[in-house]
Amino acid sequence: MGESITDTAAPESTHRSRKPRRHGTARFVRDILIILLGAILISFLIKTFLFRSFYIPSPSMTNTLEINDRIIVDELVPKVTPLQRGDVIVFTDPGGWLGADDTMQATGSTNPVVGAIRNGLTAIGLGTEDSDNHLVKRVIGLPGDKVTCCNSAGRLEVNGVPIKEPYINVTPGEPADRYTYSVTVPKGDLWVLGDNRFNSDDSAAHYIEKDVPQPFVPISDVVGRAIVITWPASHWGTLSNYPTVFRGTDPEQ
Repeated sequence: MGESITDTAAPESTHRSRKPRRHGTARFVRDILIILLGAILISFLIKTFLFRSFYIPSPSMTNTLEINDRIIVDELVPKVTPLQRGDVIVFTDPGGWLGADDTMQATGSTNPVVGAIRNGLTAIGLGTEDSDNHLVKRVIGLPGDKVTCCNSAGRLEVNGVPIKEPYINVTPGEPADRYTYSVTVPKGDLWVLGDNRFNSDDSAAHYIEKDVPQPFVPISDVVGRAIVITWPASHWGTLSNYPTVFRGTDPEQ
């Protein structure tokens, strides 16, 4: 009888020990799914209201930003925090700034599955698939500012104040821009220029060439201010708006 009790007890004990294991596995899978869903929700909220990632597809901001750099954009600017002269901003196309090839590159995908995954990651803020639908430039003129290029020393003037720009990529001895202009920025708009002045389709280029209906950037089109380069590691760093460059440029009240 002792052997009989031992034999019947062993399978029963084994059976009982397996049930918690199955329940433990299900609980573990459930917890992982909850964590993943929570992470996706948090990423979506961060992307929608706080921060967003973009990559740089063109050389218009060299040497500040290089092609394929990854940047983080603070979306609280200008929704909560006002824009300032010198801010590096990301904005949607005001109309005609991006060519047809750029638009096709942004929307097309050779593999629909890969494209869907990339779009999904972009929607929750973990991807940069929509970068080609946006542009990145530096704010030079705020609404009401008068921007002139260039004075006898080859410098830009903002509200009559010449500025020395350490961030621009021009050959020594050349003026701060390849175009000559004097504009007053309309209400609700911005005058933006690329740091790589002689290779940037920016406000000055569109204003002079008259190839688009809107050479200014509406503030409503601004996604946010670029604040840091996250990739590659060799380019990591924060992005300054150089407040000392624009000191004293506020128009007289």
